[in-house]
Amino acid sequence: MLGSVILLWVCIFLLFFLIQTRRPKKFPPGPQPLPIFGSLLQLNLENPMPDLERLSEKYGQVFSLYFGGRPAVILSGTAAIKEALVTKGVDFGGRPFGLLLNHLTHGKGVIMADYGPSWREHRRFALMTLKNFGLGKRSMEERILEETSYVSAYLEANAGKTIDPQTLFHNASCDIICSILFGSRYEYEHEFFQTMIKMMAENSKIANGPWGMVYDTMPLLRNLPLPFQRALRDYNTVKMYASGIVDEHRATRVPGEPRDVIDCYLDEMEKRGENCALFDDSQMLVLLLDLLFAGTDTTSNTIRYTVLCLMAYPEIQERCQQEIDSVLKGKMQASFEDRHKMPYTQAVIHESQRMSSTLPLSVFHCTTRDTELMGYHIPKGTLIIPNLSSVLYEEDKWKFPHEFNPANFLNEQGQLKKPEAFMPFSVGPRTCLGEGLARMELFLILVTLLRRFQFIWPEDVGEPDFSPVFGVTQAPRPYRMTVKLR
Repeated sequence: MLGSVILLWVCIFLLFFLIQTRRPKKFPPGPQPLPIFGSLLQLNLENPMPDLERLSEKYGQVFSLYFGGRPAVILSGTAAIKEALVTKGVDFGGRPFGLLLNHLTHGKGVIMADYGPSWREHRRFALMTLKNFGLGKRSMEERILEETSYVSAYLEANAGKTIDPQTLFHNASCDIICSILFGSRYEYEHEFFQTMIKMMAENSKIANGPWGMVYDTMPLLRNLPLPFQRALRDYNTVKMYASGIVDEHRATRVPGEPRDVIDCYLDEMEKRGENCALFDDSQMLVLLLDLLFAGTDTTSNTIRYTVLCLMAYPEIQERCQQEIDSVLKGKMQASFEDRHKMPYTQAVIHESQRMSSTLPLSVFHCTTRDTELMGYHIPKGTLIIPNLSSVLYEEDKWKFPHEFNPANFLNEQGQLKKPEAFMPFSVGPRTCLGEGLARMELFLILVTLLRRFQFIWPEDVGEPDFSPVFGVTQAPRPYRMTVKLR
């Protein structure tokens, strides 16, 4: 009798699952999902990128997978991604609900906020505030160059030695954004500063890794003491610390004379008055952490990847240094404007952004209404995953799609060119708002360091390993390097 009841419930469950995962008419094709797991067994969750490429070759540039019983549409290639995120940017501009990243941020701030008034207002505020604090101006250059001086001092003190640069560039990128957000930088050994660095690196790996997938697809397991609990705990720890800084600012600020982003936000709250529900403390805290994350991980990982490539290809490093020496000559410091006279160095930096693919799957999108894409019908609320790596390595878009070669960004006259497939920070309305700051940091930090130092691959550590550590932000594997003064 008991066996018959169990069998009946199993049959009911399977019938319900088959109905739930039946693809609607004109929905993108894909592999048949399995009960409970959906399409997860089709993917290597440690790094699903090769599997996504394989599935795209089989099903096309627009195909579907199921995360448990939830359908997702994967976009591959320039044509599909530009049509969705640019041409139909509003239709595909939403953010999905029910994922680990949603529960970290509660859908507030800008990164995981759904498409709507709050997102628009906070994105506008963030871009305007960064601009007011000098993005694209000399004042921001000075912040970056000051922080680079601390990196230079460390490298000079360790000249001739073999060192691990993994945290060095994270420290610098994080301190630059901290000075903008909180009004001051931290010493690299500061205990909480290192907690922030670790939280961002670990949460990036968890959110798009196996445990993040478990959290996203199996809600019944979310209260168990599994690794995703660490992501929630660490995020809340950093948020509580930021809350303390906000309290200090509230007590010491002079209205209308902002020292940093926190003061600007408090001024905005005061200007809007109590009746405005869009701007409040909870929104501010998530926005601060959004900017902290956007301004740290992508930049530092790209710098580490660039240095790795410069060591692997010393002839490229030498050519960059020749160009830098020729342009800067007797100048004390580089400026962002100097980039226009350094096409080769810029091409190397762009090529590093392309090959490192620091945002391999962008940030997941969601359709805001029923829409069409390349002949397929995509219902409202469908999870959308843009495979940015597929664009950055697309066969017919690059001269050398699968090798590190600055010629991918140079025309026949040796001048910089940017192919349409260059979208390391995504495209459209939801493009990464930290891109402008990242571009300035990458140029100024790398030019300053290459002017003073030579980076050498140690002879006793084998060959360079370019295989990435997959996550929301993709990172190069830890490595060691030898630094010499030029």
